[in-house]
Amino acid sequence: MSSKKRRDIPNYQRPIIETHFHLDYLKAAAASDILAAARAVGVERFMTISVTPDNMPDALALACEHADVYATLGVHPHDAATFNEDAAAYISTHAIHDKVVAVGEIGLDYFYEHCDRAVQRNVFARQLQLAVECQLPVVIHSREADDDTMAMLREYAPQMTQKGVIHSFTSGMALAELAVDLGFCLGINGIVTFNKADNVREVVAATPLSHLLLETDAPFLTPIPYRGVENAPVYLPFIAEKIAEVKECHVEEVLEQTYNNALRTFFSASPC
Repeated sequence: MSSKKRRDIPNYQRPIIETHFHLDYLKAAAASDILAAARAVGVERFMTISVTPDNMPDALALACEHADVYATLGVHPHDAATFNEDAAAYISTHAIHDKVVAVGEIGLDYFYEHCDRAVQRNVFARQLQLAVECQLPVVIHSREADDDTMAMLREYAPQMTQKGVIHSFTSGMALAELAVDLGFCLGINGIVTFNKADNVREVVAATPLSHLLLETDAPFLTPIPYRGVENAPVYLPFIAEKIAEVKECHVEEVLEQTYNNALRTFFSASPC
């Protein structure tokens, strides 16, 4: 999109929690500048998400470096083949760290098929069990895997004292409804602003605001009107605006409720 069509990033004077981004992947500016820009529009806390055994320590180090940044620990389904007992031990050992707020990004991805499906399911189950044992919520990735994700949630959710989020939600209504019934939130990012994302907007319209979270998944999925540049937490207000438009409510209501949802989901955990 031409920069002429872009507009200033709004500041609604409401606190925001960025529940999913990859700070170690952002390259457009220094981490300190990226965080400062987001703070200027109200972002109060940030969750940087790990995806491999190698970058779990990186995510935690960034969280320790910045007072308002927190980390998750987990292995993404694309990299499930790299999960081993050392990775499991790292998650278990560091779950008690006051900067670790969830197990994730974990889950299933049958779209790209970067890893054998059986391996993905086994690793997903192992990490869900770790979340149960450590009493931490989870950050779940699910793409083209609704049935198996639902089966896993039905098995493990009753054991979880903290639930979590199905992040970057693009799945069907059945998974959305089950997730909400089990106490999970749905993570909504820039996809909700995309012209062809009617399916996502339908889920947003049908899901109680009490079960939605704001996220960017930066550096990916930059929302309109900043498509074409690296994504960053500073663009979260645009996601909130689109949710408000879809749900026909004031953006301040979206910001207040999603902030409270994030606090409830990730910042009231009692790790082992």
